[in-house]
Amino acid sequence: EGGKVMGLVSLGACVAGFVLDFIFGDPVWLYHPVRLIGKWISFLEKLLRRKTGEKGQIAAGGILWILTVAVVYGVTAGILWIVRKWSPAAGFILETFWCYQIFAARCLVSESGKVYERLKEKDLPGSRKAVSMIVGRDTENLSFEGVTKAAVETVAENTSDGVTAPLLYLLLGGAPLGFLYKAVNTMDSMLGYKNETYLYFGRIPAKMDDLFNYIPARLTAWFMVLASFLTGLNGKNAWKIYRRDCRKHASPNSAQSEAVCAGALDVQLAGDAVYFGKIHKKEFIGDPLRKIEAEDIPRAGRLMYVTTVLMLLVFGGIKLLICLL
Repeated sequence: EGGKVMGLVSLGACVAGFVLDFIFGDPVWLYHPVRLIGKWISFLEKLLRRKTGEKGQIAAGGILWILTVAVVYGVTAGILWIVRKWSPAAGFILETFWCYQIFAARCLVSESGKVYERLKEKDLPGSRKAVSMIVGRDTENLSFEGVTKAAVETVAENTSDGVTAPLLYLLLGGAPLGFLYKAVNTMDSMLGYKNETYLYFGRIPAKMDDLFNYIPARLTAWFMVLASFLTGLNGKNAWKIYRRDCRKHASPNSAQSEAVCAGALDVQLAGDAVYFGKIHKKEFIGDPLRKIEAEDIPRAGRLMYVTTVLMLLVFGGIKLLICLL
């Protein structure tokens, strides 16, 4: 019975956290726990690199991954257990606030919205600067169309990484599992590069991020197809392009939601991009049934929100039934 009650409490905290994020966005005035996770990863990297030679880098990266997820889960679960023991109400408030911090939906819409505003003002330098805040590619030579594509792609791809995947892990294991997922994501962001520095050291963190996102990315894509119909976009084309282009990315997960979004909007995304001055060849995703436009940025944002609400209703409902039965 106690486990079912805790499940209901975590469900309530997850829903409340999502609503808080929708209303207020990321609490930038507060030091974010992910920054602490990042500092812990940097500390472990320096420590383990000193202790291992080139041949031990894959193992060292694996040790870093284990220590990071163990510490992040252990600390957050321990703090939450202590606070709940002291006061169940305080425990609920803390978990709600943590869920609120874990969600990044409003932040994604807000930052892409800045790009949209600069595009509407025909401010190319401003739009390039705004999009550089949310993408990893070089932006100084992007055209208006290139800026728009980059913003839409970021919203589409991060629908899973920043919103729906955290949602699923929060529903599965509450805030501690949500933070564990953010730790996995952060390690990939910091270490998952295929360059001389991280090719071996970052291999396990990168592969584990692929593993943790494998199911969420596909569930997100399927629900996004349904959301395409509900938002008045081209749902049939979304399903068609998803089936055809969902594997057109170096990552097994990144093209899942991007393909649906491209099909839903009737535009073509992806293609070659410049990173650190070097052109990276990429396949196109979607068909150019029409030219991409600034309005596609808020459309992608609405698609993200409807997808998330659908998943919250379905998987939150399943958790509610399990807890009540």
